[in-house]
Amino acid sequence: MKTTTFALIAGIVYLVLGILGLIPAALVPPPMDAPPTRFALLYGYLLGLFPVNLLHTGMNLVIGALGLAAWSARLNATTYARALAWLFGVLAVMGMLPMVNTTFGLMPLHAHDIWLHAVTALAAAYVGWREPSAMRERRRAAGDRRQHMMPVAQERRFGLADRRERLGGMSPA
Repeated sequence: MKTTTFALIAGIVYLVLGILGLIPAALVPPPMDAPPTRFALLYGYLLGLFPVNLLHTGMNLVIGALGLAAWSARLNATTYARALAWLFGVLAVMGMLPMVNTTFGLMPLHAHDIWLHAVTALAAAYVGWREPSAMRERRRAAGDRRQHMMPVAQERRFGLADRRERLGGMSPA
């Protein structure tokens, strides 16, 4: 998978998760044993699985928008994938620690968010660091745009025979 394709997929997924987090009908009230948060606006479990609140939803929207920007080459897709790997790796580890699994009461990171963040971090790390820096972003390389020279017999077959005659100094009749 190309880095830009990963940026597109991650951007769409997190943009959809962010939009769904703004719809109260997509949120299930948190269970009684869920860690409390100080920021409880739109706090619930998205699709009954992922704990979110307004800050978490905002983060998903920003990550999705940045993914689409990286796909459209407004940002570097490799840098986006590497930053996503670091961010979601840290969020997955924070979700496993009881002291910071709600980001100090601001954003819930526990329950199924842990594996979602870990899978995203692993996929982003694979895509971001799998190839050397010289090979990535080939579409930005200003390569040779001249026409490829074919043997004369093939050029005559494809209608390109006049090109060589002009290069030799002879004018076509």
